[in-house]
Amino acid sequence: MDFDSRSPVVVLAGGTGGAKLARGMADVAGDDLVVIANTGDDVEIYGAYVAPDPDLVAFWLADRIDERGWGLEDDTFNVMDGLRELGVDVWFNLGDRDLAYGVRRAELLAEGVRYTDAVGELTRALGLSSAVLPMADAPVRTTIRSGDRTLAFQEFMVRERAQPPIDDVRYEGAAQASLSPEVAAALRNARAIVVGPSNPVISIGPILAVPGMAEALRESPAPVVGVSPVVGGQIVKGPSAPFLTWAGVEVSAAGVAEYYGDLLDGIVCDEELPAGGLPSLRVDTLLNDVAQRRRVATDVLSFAEGLRG
Repeated sequence: MDFDSRSPVVVLAGGTGGAKLARGMADVAGDDLVVIANTGDDVEIYGAYVAPDPDLVAFWLADRIDERGWGLEDDTFNVMDGLRELGVDVWFNLGDRDLAYGVRRAELLAEGVRYTDAVGELTRALGLSSAVLPMADAPVRTTIRSGDRTLAFQEFMVRERAQPPIDDVRYEGAAQASLSPEVAAALRNARAIVVGPSNPVISIGPILAVPGMAEALRESPAPVVGVSPVVGGQIVKGPSAPFLTWAGVEVSAAGVAEYYGDLLDGIVCDEELPAGGLPSLRVDTLLNDVAQRRRVATDVLSFAEGLRG
């Protein structure tokens, strides 16, 4: 996609909420959709370079997501079973075809291919016309400090089941990262920018930590609209609540809006916000089926276009 000659709809996404909204937005924006995906969750394991959020988004966009909510539909797990038979501690489970994507990505990166181009090759193999862009080509890793331990994100989430107390969150390597030309052009030329209903701290936080990202959002002529991950006063999925609590943020749409601050021009949520504050649209934001995802995406895009005037 030539981001300098088009006006894309850009979605910042990580985790299931962002991926579901991206899938609905694909029905509304079509080929103009660009997803900037969190890469702070990435992990190198089993000889593969695994990119959970870019792949999650891609599998959703390709309608290949498994009913588990992650991985490829109807995948097998023969390699994981074989590793267990060899005595390997398989704490991070990957399907065989899912693993193949990680192995191929590792090969491309070892050959010196840019991360953006490696992701592009794999998304094209899925037949996608929408673009999935990693937030940066340089490695960024989210880590969580709990007591005297510092845990990589996947260790915290998968091995430890997100149970340890959260004492600090860091985005290692973010200071050395930079916007790719594709990300910079997509934000510069966007007609709307949507911050997905993802965990603000561990899914969107790493994206915003890339130098130049927040400035590009502020400088873009496009309206920037957030979609609250808080539905019915609760987090639908994942450990957003403890991370928001760690960050001193109220678990509410108002709290999420406060967390993002002046990056947002408006927010979409299912609760009434105080009058006179950030412009808001109150709608049902559940994303459980095709109709809901399409409706929310339509509402979000219409709201953004209204803010643009």
